[in-house]
Amino acid sequence: MSRVCIFLADGFEEVEALTPVDLLRRAGIEVVTVSMNEAPEVTGRSQITVVADALWADAQADTADMLVLPGGQPGVKNLGAHEGLTSLLKKYADEGKLLAAICAAPTIFGALGIVNGKCATCYPGLEDRLTGASVVTDQRVVTDGNITTSRGAGTSIPFALRLIEILKGRDEAEKVAAGIVYGHRR
Repeated sequence: MSRVCIFLADGFEEVEALTPVDLLRRAGIEVVTVSMNEAPEVTGRSQITVVADALWADAQADTADMLVLPGGQPGVKNLGAHEGLTSLLKKYADEGKLLAAICAAPTIFGALGIVNGKCATCYPGLEDRLTGASVVTDQRVVTDGNITTSRGAGTSIPFALRLIEILKGRDEAEKVAAGIVYGHRR
């Protein structure tokens, strides 16, 4: 079974974090939400407090098949300031392991040189912070090799479905989409 770590820092965008948690779990993927705080409680940008599955020190994030960063401010700033996380992101990138980020979070990849020479997207207006990337603005989700990026809260469902497709295939992603009546007219 694939294992995914989704990192939560105070100020995270709730929709961008919890939609992937929900949909990946529906697909039978193990998801560990990781608090970057000293306690498991993390408060999002809309003042919704969630209890993470693990603290950074206990999460064994270096054993995950994929690392996922939600957006939101100051969540992205807090994630980008965490030296342990940024070191792990660079290690994963160097090893060609799976990384994903949505909204403002792909700018962390830009700051770390992770999207250099890759196609990537992010929240509108932050494209100049995707240092070295070929910026894509006409797609909700962009996957280039081991890196997947997306634009914002409104793209959380297609983002999560892409992650399922990467980890378990198109059939599983379509099954989850049908189960939540995504893209259906009735």
